[in-house]
Amino acid sequence: MRKSLQRKLMAGACVMAMTFLAACSQTTTENSQPKMKLAQDDSKVYVGFSLDTLQEDRWYKDKEAFEKKVLELGGEVKTLAANGVDSVQIKQAELLIAEGVDVLVVVPHNAEVSAEIVDKAHKANVKVVSYDRLIKNADVDYYISYDNKKVGQLQAQEILKKQKKGNFAYIGGAETDNNAVLFREGAMEVLQPYIDKDDIKLVFDKYTDEWQPEIAETNMKQALKENNNDIQAVIAANDGTAGGVINALQAIGKTIPVSGQDAEITGLKRILAGSQTMTVYKPIQVIAEDAAAIAMKAGKNEKIDTTATVNNGKIDVPSILLDPVAVTKSNIDETVIKDKFITEDELK
Repeated sequence: MRKSLQRKLMAGACVMAMTFLAACSQTTTENSQPKMKLAQDDSKVYVGFSLDTLQEDRWYKDKEAFEKKVLELGGEVKTLAANGVDSVQIKQAELLIAEGVDVLVVVPHNAEVSAEIVDKAHKANVKVVSYDRLIKNADVDYYISYDNKKVGQLQAQEILKKQKKGNFAYIGGAETDNNAVLFREGAMEVLQPYIDKDDIKLVFDKYTDEWQPEIAETNMKQALKENNNDIQAVIAANDGTAGGVINALQAIGKTIPVSGQDAEITGLKRILAGSQTMTVYKPIQVIAEDAAAIAMKAGKNEKIDTTATVNNGKIDVPSILLDPVAVTKSNIDETVIKDKFITEDELK
């Protein structure tokens, strides 16, 4: 009764909010058309999925797998994406809370700003699962991700297989994304012994605002200019930043080892072509389905078995950390293609 009354009372306000958010990406499980699903079945767990963005290919895969699993488990789900705008993500979270979701699964755009979403959700007795990226300084109920330090370790390890000495550059992700910080920490753990021996000099080390490939390209051009093009390897935080780095390198006719992450089609094609050394594959089906299962259990107040805790600056968040996989030219077939994450035709 509580949820039905709440949804009816908030219907008018929600419609007005949706009008305001019409320019933003918004999806539901019914033919991917934006609709107001206020008349929910109160016997089912209602899950809200708040995405940072759908402007990158990988998030469509997360969305599809997550929604499908929630439905298979007997729940209902609505997904809203904010296209990288913090204020929109907060408004969309408010909308989902107003509709009476039992649990909110959030991929935060900004790790710090998204703490406001947790506060608002908890005031409405809605649990919050932080998905892929950790929400900082908030009482997050659960966190599911891949071991992000290990991602950075894999990136550095694969680059070192190609280049163990010389001038290295680090082109990170967005510093506002806690994952980007962890990627760098992992990479530095592997590189530090080589730096201490003076085999490697880290001549450039910079994060990339908003993960934008164009900014990564600008940063790499700066790194090359400052070092008279004398750079032997680059740790790039993901395939998008790797693309920017490689554009800058190709402009001067230079090919050196470059890492990546996310196993995007463009990144995998560059690996096959030889301009990118590796990427990190984080099986999206696994994290999406596990997150859906966690959300359903949280919505039913059932016990959830976690494997770790991760401190977010305020609490030790009960967490599930999955293992990422390094992908190179030699194992594309037995990883992303075998898992049907990418088809051979898509890589042609």
